[in-house]
Amino acid sequence: MKKYHIWTIGCQMNVADSTHVGAELEKLGYEPTANIDEADVVVLNTCVVRQSAENKAVGKLGSLKPWRQKDPDRTLALMGCMVGVKPSPKLQQAFPWVDVFMAPSQAAPLVEHLRNRMIEQELAAIEREQLLRRHRLQDDAYPIASLKHLSLKGQAPVSAHVPVVYGCSHACTFCIIPFRRGIERSRPLPEIVQEVRGLVSQGVKEVTLLGQIVDRYGYDLGSKPDLVDLLHAVHEVEGLKRIRFLTSHPNYMTDELLETVARLPKVMPHIEVPIQAGDDEILARMKRGYTADDYRRLVARIREIIPDVAIHTDIIVGFPGETEAQFQRTYDILEELRLEKAHLARYSPRPGTVSARKMIDDVPDEEKRRRHRLLEEQHERISAEINQEWLNKTVEVLVEDKHKGKWRGRTPQNRLVFFEDDRNLRGQLVDVHITWTGPWSMQGVAADRVSSTTQTPESITLPLAEMEVI
Repeated sequence: MKKYHIWTIGCQMNVADSTHVGAELEKLGYEPTANIDEADVVVLNTCVVRQSAENKAVGKLGSLKPWRQKDPDRTLALMGCMVGVKPSPKLQQAFPWVDVFMAPSQAAPLVEHLRNRMIEQELAAIEREQLLRRHRLQDDAYPIASLKHLSLKGQAPVSAHVPVVYGCSHACTFCIIPFRRGIERSRPLPEIVQEVRGLVSQGVKEVTLLGQIVDRYGYDLGSKPDLVDLLHAVHEVEGLKRIRFLTSHPNYMTDELLETVARLPKVMPHIEVPIQAGDDEILARMKRGYTADDYRRLVARIREIIPDVAIHTDIIVGFPGETEAQFQRTYDILEELRLEKAHLARYSPRPGTVSARKMIDDVPDEEKRRRHRLLEEQHERISAEINQEWLNKTVEVLVEDKHKGKWRGRTPQNRLVFFEDDRNLRGQLVDVHITWTGPWSMQGVAADRVSSTTQTPESITLPLAEMEVI
C-alpha cells in the first residue's frame, strides 16, 4: 500500500485544504503515515502571512531535498500561499526537486500528476489504447473540478473545517492573502451542504465554515445566497450538532447575521471579528474601513443581540509608523472591551503588499516584541478573570478527544474544557461542572458524577499551540 504524509502550517483554511488533499489521495489508494521516510508522497501546505511561517516552509523544503532525490518514484508537492494562485518560475527554479506546485485549495494538480504516473507505469504492461480508453471512462466519473473530501479513512474528527469562500477582495494594506489566494470566490451553497452531509455521515459533529472574510459569502454570486442563507441550510443537516464560522470583518457583520446566530440553536455564540489596531490613523493606513469607535459599537451590538457570546479578535503590533501613543490606544481598547481571546502578531512586511511597497517598517523588532509581550500579559490576565466567572457552574461541552488521560472538548463559546471520565464520550455533548479555571482552559467533572467529595483537579499546562487552537 502506498502512503502519503502532509505537513501543514498556517490557518484553518490550510487545515481544511490538507484534509481535502488527504481524501483525494486516499481515493487513489494511498494511506496516511506520520513517518515521512515511509511516504511515497509528501505534501507541504504552506503559509506566508508572517515571515516566520515562510522561513519554516523554506527550511522544510530544504530538509526534504535528500528524501526526494533518494528515490525517483517519490513525489514532493508544494501547496498553499507560498505557491499562490499561479506558481512563479522563480519558485520553480529555487526548488527544482519539487514535482508539483499547487495553488491554495487545489488538489487537482497532484491528483493529475499521480494518475499520469500510474498510467505511465501501467503502459509498460498493457496496450496503450486499451489503457487510455479505460482512464477516459474513469475521468468521466471522476471530474477533477469537483474534488471534495466526502470520504476519509479511519476515524473522522469530531470537528471539521469547511471552506465556503476562497480568496479575498478586500485588500488590507498588510495582507498577502489576495495575492496568494486570489480574488473572492464563493462555493455553491448546495455543494457546501453536500460536503457537510458527507462529513456528518462519517461521524463529524461540528463544522466551522471558513472564509478570509466569511461574512462576504455570496457577495460574488449576486444578492443571494448569503451567509445567513448558508447557516440556515447547514443548520438543517440531520446529525450535525454545532456550527461555527470565521473569520468575520466589522464592515460586513449585519444585525440579520447576528440575529441568525442568536436564533439558530446549532450556531454557536462565538464570533471572531478582528480589530487589528485601536488607533484610527493606523486603521486607516491598514485600509480596514472602520474606526475604533465603530468597533466599540459593533461589540456592544453583538453582546446585545447574543448575550452569552464570546468575541475573539486579532491584533497586529508594530505596524509601520505606530507610535507608543498609538499602541497604547490598542492596549486601552482591549482593556475596555475585555474580549475573550486575542490572537496577537508582530507586523512583518510581506512582498507585494501596499505596506511593504509604500511604507517603512520603522518599528524596531525589539519594540515589537515588547508591545507583543505587554498584550500577551494583558490577555492572560483578562482571560483568567473571564474564565473564573465559570467556576462552580455547569457548561455544555462537545467532547473531541483525550489529552493526557483527560477528555478534551469545547463549550459553545469555544472555551477549552478538560475532565476525567471512564466512559467513551467522544463526539457527545456532556454537561461539565467546572471545578478549576485558568486563562487558557477550564477543568471539571461530568455533571452526572458530581459529588460532595469532588476534588479540584491539578492544572494542565498547555503549549501555546494548544492554547490558540480554534
